[in-house]
Amino acid sequence: MEGLVSPDADGPRLLYGEIEEDLRASVRALLTDRCPWQAVLARVETAEVTDTALWRALAAIGAAGLPIADADGGSGASFREASVVAEELGRAVAPVPFLGSAVLATAALLALPDSGGGRPSAGTLAGLAAGERTATLLVPLATPPDAPFPASVRAADGRLTGTVRGAADADVADLLVVPATGPDGAGLYLVAAADSERTPLVGLDLTRPLADIRLSAAPARALATGAPAEQAVRSALVTGAALLAAEQLGVAEWALETTIGHLRIRTQFARPLGSFQALKHRLADLWVAISQARAVVRNAAGAVAAGGPDAPLAAALAQAFVPGVAVRAAEEAVQMHGGIGFTWEHPAHLYLKRAKSAALALGTADRHRAAIARMVDLPGADG
Repeated sequence: MEGLVSPDADGPRLLYGEIEEDLRASVRALLTDRCPWQAVLARVETAEVTDTALWRALAAIGAAGLPIADADGGSGASFREASVVAEELGRAVAPVPFLGSAVLATAALLALPDSGGGRPSAGTLAGLAAGERTATLLVPLATPPDAPFPASVRAADGRLTGTVRGAADADVADLLVVPATGPDGAGLYLVAAADSERTPLVGLDLTRPLADIRLSAAPARALATGAPAEQAVRSALVTGAALLAAEQLGVAEWALETTIGHLRIRTQFARPLGSFQALKHRLADLWVAISQARAVVRNAAGAVAAGGPDAPLAAALAQAFVPGVAVRAAEEAVQMHGGIGFTWEHPAHLYLKRAKSAALALGTADRHRAAIARMVDLPGADG
């Protein structure tokens, strides 16, 4: 699949390519079969929220290792294709460790320099791509890309000590990619999750488990120190912000399509609800907002795939705009479904909780707007 994601000379490609649509069809078919909302709702009431069997099935069709090179056991594609997978996972509120393992951890590992001996082994990357292992970048999920380098973990003599609160997908991770500070300054380390103490948290979004992770003199392998470590963490967070926006787009798309379907068959005063002008206008406005969000998401996905200097700006634009669209779409779904939309037996609440929770992940919209202002040198941006 190499060579499929080169940016067009005239600007970013905002349309989906044929291979991306084929990938979407494969992922959607798998999720339809293995991850209906009834199964998700039943799973979030158990102690094993993450569907590891589904994750291995997704990995079997290449969804877990899209940006990993063929030589390292991946698909040899890019985060542009991974964005399509994120969109479909958002449509299904699938409880799988895609954001932590296939995005944040993988992006950090791939951003490491080839020289210096810190690059992860091909076996590590192949294990992630095959779904045999999962990993996560050990930072609080709320961490924005422009945050200072994390300092909650200290490195000394090849061991790490500290606590990270509210990390995504850390409860099922086999490997932890850990930013830490030590005698040499900022560093990025690889730690076996078995050498940590994990405390699950109960969050708003029950489909994405969070956990507090405590390290107590845990053995660690140094991957990078100094500027390369800082750049790898920042690259991972920028990539995460861009692909989280794709997931939020999927949530919004599901909400709109499901609501339209409901209004077509639900009647009032012997007329379909969808025939009422006020509801039509609300749906039309939402359709326009989602179309705009799709363009913003595609731009961000293309920017992080190309790895150019505009990636942080594109990701910040996506997170400044798309979360609000997703929340609005989910809220409209709840309201326009009437009484059933407020019940536990209907899936609308799963999407509303995912949208609300994701709006706080990797930086709030206000935080990203402030970052955009600094990046484009708006007067008073630092005030």
